[in-house]
Amino acid sequence: MTIQPVDLHFKRYDAPQSEASFRPPLVILHGLLGSGGNWHTLASKAFAGRAPVYVVDLRNHGRSPHDDRFDYPAMVADLAHFFDARGLSDAAVLGHSLGGKVAMHFALEHADRVERLVVVDIAPRAYPPRHRPIFDALRSVDFGRVEDRSDVDAQLAETISSRPVRQFLMKNLNYDSETGTYSWQPAVDVIFDNYDRINEAVENGRTYDGPTLFVRGGASDYVSSEDEADVRRLFPRAETETIAGAGHWVHADGPDAFADIVLEFLDR
Repeated sequence: MTIQPVDLHFKRYDAPQSEASFRPPLVILHGLLGSGGNWHTLASKAFAGRAPVYVVDLRNHGRSPHDDRFDYPAMVADLAHFFDARGLSDAAVLGHSLGGKVAMHFALEHADRVERLVVVDIAPRAYPPRHRPIFDALRSVDFGRVEDRSDVDAQLAETISSRPVRQFLMKNLNYDSETGTYSWQPAVDVIFDNYDRINEAVENGRTYDGPTLFVRGGASDYVSSEDEADVRRLFPRAETETIAGAGHWVHADGPDAFADIVLEFLDR
């Protein structure tokens, strides 16, 4: 089946002219049910000082188009189309969680376009469907009973006790000022219908031999020592850094340590 790529929404953060002329840009890919906005602070304050930074919304997320197809071949095609449209011959690619798997697939498929790779708190293995309760909560929100954001939070709280998780999910709320109604910005049903596909292992018979950094959270269970063999098999030059005390949202839990580790790797 021919893949029709979509035009990904993005925000560019420019580096000083003296830096931008000789360093490859950095492309950042967010995680499941996230958006490029999750990376605004690090992109603007930490990373844009060395090279241009492009922070994109994956298909069916943020302000990017919705499409019934949601799998890695489609998201890789979207990213290749994005590179072409921006005139990027190559770039450093950083991806978190779902974005990390997209980044891995892209590096394996388009090794010549990835100057170096950063994967944040995700391994190339298959994962269990741990987000199903979150999808159930999102899909159960009755927007007909919503007058403001607090009503959404109250409905989510019926099944999601963690306030930080609810706050993260509510960043996906869209408000239509003309109708005064709320809705989810991501294509929640499409993502849910394809959830098993995005939990699949990364495997296409190729390797990426460029510089690769895996950053994991010390308090996260997404990446373990048992994943090292798969990582090394696909990414022979991979190295791993752990940020103590950080959970799955490593870049949010330990932003300063995360920025230092990534910048050292990018500038090596």
